[in-house]
Amino acid sequence: MDTPTDISADYLVGQQFPLLSLPSTTGETLGPMDFATGSFVLFIYPRTGRPDEVEHPGWAQVPGAKGCTPEACGFRDLAADYAAIGYRVLGLSSQDTDHQLEAVERLHLPYPLLSDPGFALATACGLPTFGFEGELLHVRSTLVVSDRTITHAYFGIADAAAHPRRLLAQLQQDR
Repeated sequence: MDTPTDISADYLVGQQFPLLSLPSTTGETLGPMDFATGSFVLFIYPRTGRPDEVEHPGWAQVPGAKGCTPEACGFRDLAADYAAIGYRVLGLSSQDTDHQLEAVERLHLPYPLLSDPGFALATACGLPTFGFEGELLHVRSTLVVSDRTITHAYFGIADAAAHPRRLLAQLQQDR
């Protein structure tokens, strides 16, 4: 297990968000034009569990791994507040769209989750990843993008449950 915990995301601020095509839980693929204009918050998470799957006992020992559901629900509960200041919310993991669709339905998420099993975004932006039980996963991160420019970037978010509210407060302050 190799989990980066002290990585600065500052190098991304001011960079252009890559024009990718990523499948979404809406059934559509978000393409370059979806990322070229407007403002969005993209929270990136390692993976979501499912009620019918037993969690690996070592998962809770991985720094920053736990918390995908509280983070997703935090963004869900604040989605209207983000929209009120001009941001749409998107989530992303390396899990396939079918797995993510279960989470969208179970958690009643009003925003799409994007699937990036080939780590195209991580490669394009130099996002941190880690290995767990032979699986490559994203380190919990968030990118805030306005008209394709990354304005805020965070890696290794430790308090996933509090992050959506803290980020909203920061973006409201920056307006």
